[in-house]
Amino acid sequence: MVKKILISFISVLLLCGFTTDDPHKLKRTDHKAFQAGEKLVFTLGYGFISAGEAIMSVEDTVLEGKQVLHLVTEGKTVGLADLIYKVRDVYESFIDPETDMPVKAIRNIKEGGYRYYNEVIYNRDSSTVTSSRSGVKPVPEDILDIISAFYYARNHYFNENMKVGDVISFDTYFSDKLFALDIQYVGDEEVRTRFGKVKCYKFIPVTEVGRAFKSKEGMFMWITRDENRIPVKVKFELVAGSFVCNLESFQGLKYPFSSIVLSK
Repeated sequence: MVKKILISFISVLLLCGFTTDDPHKLKRTDHKAFQAGEKLVFTLGYGFISAGEAIMSVEDTVLEGKQVLHLVTEGKTVGLADLIYKVRDVYESFIDPETDMPVKAIRNIKEGGYRYYNEVIYNRDSSTVTSSRSGVKPVPEDILDIISAFYYARNHYFNENMKVGDVISFDTYFSDKLFALDIQYVGDEEVRTRFGKVKCYKFIPVTEVGRAFKSKEGMFMWITRDENRIPVKVKFELVAGSFVCNLESFQGLKYPFSSIVLSK
């Protein structure tokens, strides 16, 4: 169960594995919600028990002579969970700062005794990807990886134009397969955080009912309703109980954290 919780925790932050049947899809807009130097730290807890931590960071770098943004998400177990089942996962994406599209992605997984490593090159001219594990494969023209999908959503979809019921949809390449990502906007809500009350966009991904999730509405995600559009809270309704992922700290935001509700 510890493994499933942490993997779901990381997946939610990356918008991975969300599906919905609503055909109303949200149109793309343009915005720059993040910058090099941004760092978000999240904790995962069950009641008062800490189970995991994730760090999402953005840095400038050069890849094959071209300036790119290097997106890194690291997830790990902590405390008792780390003793039961150690997880050390790292996802990397190198994106073109002009288009926000990935040119390379790396997935480096260490979960218990399991190991997985793969590098994927995105060939925009030929609409293909080159995987270090499986070679060249055709893909849709606007293909993303799961990390770049989240940052792409921050720049182009999380905004005041959303209407309740709108669906954000992507084509991604994940684990050497095409993977559709969809997430539904369900309205605005003020959420209590360690920084105070925060105005947020609320999303509900439809999850698979089974041994982990009690219902199709097994996850809830809150994104700040300001120019930064960062996640501050994710809640899991699991068979084993409710687990909550919270934003613990942040630095290097491009804009002021203006979604905080000031006390009167």
